[in-house]
Amino acid sequence: MSGHAARTATADVVCLGESMVTFLPSQPGRLADVPSFARGIGGAESNVACALAAAGHRAAWVGRVGADGFGDHLVEAITGYGVDTSAVRRDPDRPTGIYFRTATDRATDAHEVAYYRAGSAASAMSPHNVPYESVLAGRVLHLSGITAALSADCLALLDDLTAPRENRPLISFDVNHRPGLWRGGDAGPAVLLGLARRSDLVFVGEDEAEEAWGLHGAGAIRAALPEPALLVVKRGADGVTVFSRAGDRARDTVTDVPSLHVDVVAAVGAGDAFAAGFLSATLRDLPVRDRARHGHLMAAAVLTVPGDLTGPPPRAHADRLAALDDEAWGTLRLGPGWTAAAGANEEVRIT
Repeated sequence: MSGHAARTATADVVCLGESMVTFLPSQPGRLADVPSFARGIGGAESNVACALAAAGHRAAWVGRVGADGFGDHLVEAITGYGVDTSAVRRDPDRPTGIYFRTATDRATDAHEVAYYRAGSAASAMSPHNVPYESVLAGRVLHLSGITAALSADCLALLDDLTAPRENRPLISFDVNHRPGLWRGGDAGPAVLLGLARRSDLVFVGEDEAEEAWGLHGAGAIRAALPEPALLVVKRGADGVTVFSRAGDRARDTVTDVPSLHVDVVAAVGAGDAFAAGFLSATLRDLPVRDRARHGHLMAAAVLTVPGDLTGPPPRAHADRLAALDDEAWGTLRLGPGWTAAAGANEEVRIT
């Protein structure tokens, strides 16, 4: 964060994007067979904001919701996590987006999601109706490729926010390739590549890089994305590879950080939680290895609860775990309730 320290910021992180009301199934099965749903909130960027606020950072979410009850619920729920929502705009003519999903892992063929977001209030975000004074007020601006896919206006907004500008915040970009959102052509992969190359910190999964760009392996991804000072390649169960450099002409430092052993309750929300943990440690100027470990720990907190959001582990507890030597890190196994284990490391370890 040293290269961005000179700018006065009123927030640690500003997250911009669409948040939706999500309906979670009361039991496993096809959407056609689920009898009832519980209401929650969902949205990659607002998830990151909520996790960062819960971890003690000054986080803001900027978005656009309808002037309807679902919009009321979103703003109230996100504010309840301690997130600044004062820059959220209400659209009198367009609805708040909603979606329904099944209980199965998103990576399986059995997983179903029914989105009702076409023409949503968030899809009308543009450079002309988003409050730039609020969007650019953080030390970090966190964006994702989902927003770029919502409409031509949303893409124009992300193009403008990632363009070079004097004294801009650190631009964090989660690729979040969602092929189903890129209708009417195959422009999505090229758009996402361009946005990533103009960002400072990029999160991308090996699987989505292969699907979007035909790239295989972390090295090939770095070769295609040489500009970001920090590139985090997520390799699933194998952990992450982080490419980092201190200046434009500096050589990359490559840091591999294994994943944790986690007793998964629900495989949702982990990517957003990882980004929040990594950003939290970045704000604290921790070493790259520890940034990735905090990402893994925040992801483990979400993976061991049923929903997309949960409280993070206490900072001191997470710091102790992140500081373990490689052998001890490799023996950790985290299950439901582990975030409450604020005592000795052995409370969450297996040997």
